Amino acid sequence: MSIGALTIDVRAHQVSRGGQEIALTPLEFDLLVALARRPHDVFSRDALLQEVWGYRHAADTRLVNVHVQRLRSKVEEDPEHPSIIITVRGVGYRAGLRREGRELTAGRALRAPGGRSRWNRLLGAPARLWWSSLALRMVTITLTGTLVILVVFGYILVHQVATGILDAKRSASVSEATTSLSRLQQQLRSTDLRTGSLYERLNQLADDAARQSGQYQVIIQSPVSGLVSGGISVESVPAELEAKVAGGEGIWTQPTTVLHADPDVPGVPGIAVGSTLWAPGQTHGFPIYFIFPETDEAATLALVQRVVLTIGALIMLAMGLATFLSTRQLSRPIRRASITASRLADGHLDDRMRVRGTDDLARLATSMNGMAAELQRQINELEDLSSLQQQFVSDVSHELRTPLTTVRMAADMLIDSRDDSDPDMVRATELLQNELERFESLLSDLLEISRFDAGAAVLALDLCDVAALVADEVKAAEPLADKLETPLVVISDGPATAEVDARRIRRVIRNLVANALEHGESKPVEVTVGANQDAVAVTVRDHGVGFQTWQAEKVFARFWRADPSRVRSVGGTGLGLAISLEDAHLHHGWLEAWGSPGLGAQFRLTLPRHPDHPLVDSPLPASPVQGSLPAIVRKP
Repeated sequence: MSIGALTIDVRAHQVSRGGQEIALTPLEFDLLVALARRPHDVFSRDALLQEVWGYRHAADTRLVNVHVQRLRSKVEEDPEHPSIIITVRGVGYRAGLRREGRELTAGRALRAPGGRSRWNRLLGAPARLWWSSLALRMVTITLTGTLVILVVFGYILVHQVATGILDAKRSASVSEATTSLSRLQQQLRSTDLRTGSLYERLNQLADDAARQSGQYQVIIQSPVSGLVSGGISVESVPAELEAKVAGGEGIWTQPTTVLHADPDVPGVPGIAVGSTLWAPGQTHGFPIYFIFPETDEAATLALVQRVVLTIGALIMLAMGLATFLSTRQLSRPIRRASITASRLADGHLDDRMRVRGTDDLARLATSMNGMAAELQRQINELEDLSSLQQQFVSDVSHELRTPLTTVRMAADMLIDSRDDSDPDMVRATELLQNELERFESLLSDLLEISRFDAGAAVLALDLCDVAALVADEVKAAEPLADKLETPLVVISDGPATAEVDARRIRRVIRNLVANALEHGESKPVEVTVGANQDAVAVTVRDHGVGFQTWQAEKVFARFWRADPSRVRSVGGTGLGLAISLEDAHLHHGWLEAWGSPGLGAQFRLTLPRHPDHPLVDSPLPASPVQGSLPAIVRKP
C-alpha cells in the first residue's frame, strides 16, 4: 500500500520513504492507513474519529487536527505545503492522490466527465460561479441596479429633451407658417390677374416663399395639380392634415415624413402646417402646406442620446470598479479569517490574524484571535486531561495489581481452610471469590482501555478459522446459557478463514454472546457466521428487550447501561462492548448494532480477510429484516 511517496507495510506496521523507515506511533500509523485505504474519499473529522479512535465526542474532533499536524511533521517533506495529507476546506482530510480525469469531492470520487453528470455540471456552472465569489455577486448586483436606474432616468431625460425640442420646433413652424401665409395672401391680393395666369402666380409665390425662408418647402394644391417648391413630393402631406384643411379655416399641424421627388433621396422627419390661401375673385380657397424638415432636431436628439449612453457607460464602469475595489477591501480580512480558521483546523494553533484599526473588521480579527487563543487553551487542557486520565487509569490499574494479588492469595487460603459445615462461611467465601474475579476482570479491561487510549494496542495476526473461534466461545458460554435457560444456536456454512488476532476476536465474540444472554430474557440466541471473497462476518441475535433508536450509538459507550435499574444476572465491567468496538477497529473492521424495543437486538462484526484489503460490504445483513425495521447504526 502506498500514499504519495510513502510505502506502507500494514502487516509489519512500518512506513518508509525511499527505503528509509519513518517512526510513527500506533495511533499515527492507523490514521495514515485509514486515509490510504480509501484514497478517493474525503474524511470528515467525525469520520476519522470513529475510524481511528472508535468513538465520537464533540470536543474530541479537535484532537484529530492536532494528530494530523503531528503526522504531517513526520511524513511530509514540507509540512507547510502538504502533499500526502490534504486539507479539504470545510470538510476534513483526504489522501494526496489525484487520478487523471477524476475529481475528489466531500464524499466519493466523481466519475469521469460524460453522460448526465457532465450535463449536470454544465447546468450547475452558473450557480457555482455565482456562489464562488462575493466580489462577483456585489459587482453584478450593483451594476444591475445601476443599469435599471440609468435606463429609467435616461429614458425620462431623452423623452423630456425630445418633447421640448419638438414642441419648440412646432411653435416656431406655426409662427413661421402664419407669417408666410399672411405675406402670400397680401401678395396674391395685389396681383393683377388680367396680365397673368392665377396658377403661374401661385407657383411663383410658392417658389419665392421657400427661397426666402430656406427652412421649409411650400405645396399649394389647385384643382388641376399641386404646385410644389424645392423638389419635394406631394405625398409629404398627410391625408389626415388634408382632411382637416378641407373641413374648415384655420392653421393645422401634423407630424410627417418629408418625401422627395427623387426616390433615391431618403425621407426625413418633419412637420406639416396646413391652411387655406384665398385668391381675389375666387369663391373657393387653395389649400397651402408648409413642410418643415426636422433634420437639425433629429441630429440634436441623436447627439443627446449618444451623450446619455456615453455618460451611462462611464457611470456603469465607475460603479463596477468602485464596487469591486470596496468589496475586495472588505473581503480581504474575511478571506484572511477563513485562511486562519483553516490553519487552526489543521492544527496550527499559534496562528493569529493581524489587527488594524478599530473598525468592525478589526473587531472581527480581535474576536478570531480570542477564539483561537481560547481554542488552543481548551485543546491543550483536553490533551493534558486525556493524558492525565489515561495515565491515572494505567497507574491505578497497575498499582491495584499487587494488593489484589495479596487479597487473592488470602482468599484462596480462606477457601482452602473453610469449614463446609458452616453455611455462612461457605457463602462468604463464594461471594469473596466472585467479587475478586469481577474485580480482576475490571482491572484487565481498564488496562486494555488504557492501551487503546495510548495507541499502544497492537495485533498479533494469524490465519484463523473464525467459525471455529465462534464455536469454541459458544461452547464455553453453554453453562451460562443453561443457567439462564436460553437456547444458544450456531449457524455456519463452513470454515471462514481470515488473518485476525485470535485472542481479540474471541473476546469480541465472548462479549457479544454474554450481552445477548444477559438481555435475551430466556429467548433463543442465534449466532451466525458468514463469509464472502473479501470479508468474514458474525451476527449475534437475541429476542429480548432490545433498545431505542437513539440508544444505538450509546451501546458502545463505556459504563453505559440502557436501563440502570435492571439487575445484572451475568455481571460485567461495563466495558465489554467498548473494548469489542476497539478490537474491531484495530482489525479495520465494523461492529454495528441494531435494535428495536420488544423485538430484541442484533450485533454484527465484519472483518476483512486480509488486513490490507478495505471493507466494502458485509456477507450478513445488519438487521434481521433488512429494510423494514429501524435503526441500523454503523460504527466504521
